[in-house]
Amino acid sequence: MADRTDPSAPQALELADIQGAMLRKRPGPYVGSYLLLRVGTPSDGRRLLARLLPHVASAARWWDPPGGAWLGIALSHSGLRALGVRQESLDSFPAEFIAGMAARAARIGDTGESGPEHWDAPLGSPDVHLVVAAFAADRAACDSLVETVREALRDLPAVQLLHRLEAAQLPNGRTHLGFVDNIGKPNIEGTGAPRDDRAGAAGPGHYGDPPGAGPAVKAGEFVLGYPDQDGVLATQPLPDALRRNGTYVAFRKLHVRVAEFRRYLKENASSTAEEELLAAKMVGRWRSGAPLVLAPSQDDPVLAADAARHNDFSYREQDPEGRRCPVGSHIRRMNPRDSPEVSVDVLRHCILRRSTTYGPELPEGQLTDDGAARGIVFLFMGTDIRRQFEFVKRQWANDGNFAGLETEQDPLTGNREGARTFTVPLPARARRRQYEQLPRFVVTKGGEYLFLPGIRALHWIAGLDR
Repeated sequence: MADRTDPSAPQALELADIQGAMLRKRPGPYVGSYLLLRVGTPSDGRRLLARLLPHVASAARWWDPPGGAWLGIALSHSGLRALGVRQESLDSFPAEFIAGMAARAARIGDTGESGPEHWDAPLGSPDVHLVVAAFAADRAACDSLVETVREALRDLPAVQLLHRLEAAQLPNGRTHLGFVDNIGKPNIEGTGAPRDDRAGAAGPGHYGDPPGAGPAVKAGEFVLGYPDQDGVLATQPLPDALRRNGTYVAFRKLHVRVAEFRRYLKENASSTAEEELLAAKMVGRWRSGAPLVLAPSQDDPVLAADAARHNDFSYREQDPEGRRCPVGSHIRRMNPRDSPEVSVDVLRHCILRRSTTYGPELPEGQLTDDGAARGIVFLFMGTDIRRQFEFVKRQWANDGNFAGLETEQDPLTGNREGARTFTVPLPARARRRQYEQLPRFVVTKGGEYLFLPGIRALHWIAGLDR
């Protein structure tokens, strides 16, 4: 159920009540830990929340968190139950969140070797009740915050730390595949976000609409308690204390097959330059971050380093046929922007994305897998799991019909079940090249649907405001 309001009315967000991880990027460089916990009794779980609440960073003064490190808390549906939330509240949550990611894995393409039966424990099990994220600019500060969490667990025997997943920015500041990431993000009305949010912990920076972010998106698409693009104000979950300044999170642990990616480039190119071009075509950007729409034939590191330009482009105006940036490339699928081939309202399917790397780098030039666990932890955030995250995964990443690509999938993240081709239009009209037999470069190793409450809602769950 929902109420409808005037969608043109301005929205001012309660930043001090919103967990910082929702609206602000993590610090850069960063070191982090994801702590997965199981709650055995409501009383111990609530006591833990009460102890951790003073350390939770809000979206206000994001550059100055408690203790110089950033703490965020999210809960699964089974976690809300374990903390003693009443049944009427539990039943009021969306069906997707109640079911959990493992139960809906086939819908989002987590099948075969990415299926829940192959996930790293305890992800996908009913035992993951709380996910606590600790991030800082260096390992010492992060470990200090993790130790604070461990101290909060003392004399709470019913709360068990199941797993600690370490994350850290790679020395080159890029992903395991060598790409600069986290460039584009939605322009959310009322957030007061700096143009270059990479300043992060350094201070508030210069505020305004980030160039290339497109039209402002109503806050209700990402934060509960505010009108969405259609002027709709959600009336669930219940009670009102839960339905303000929170959001839903698709937590994803993805293993990246770096050696496989490198081998495919080498086997399908005749030179290093061709390898780099093929990699850029698959992603939609050069590894530096320079977009193909603006730098179609060779990398432009100066453009990539310019935060006022590296995301400021239009598919409809500058590349309507996808001859610079292929229609099937990763970034054009994840955010089609104004692509003429897309008929749906893109803003209704936007998601906030946060990513962190885990595991060691594969040495430069190595073409054989060393067996190490390495990849990306993605956090996809929005107020409607089905319409946002699941739609993007199902329709845009794993299906090509939306763009006239038939059974093609995302060349980077597709599960390759029945679709292993990637088409690259060539500059001359009516010509194209098809790359066949794409391997699976990314394998899902676990995931959870989580609720990231507002800070007052965390107080309510902890029993401090009831």
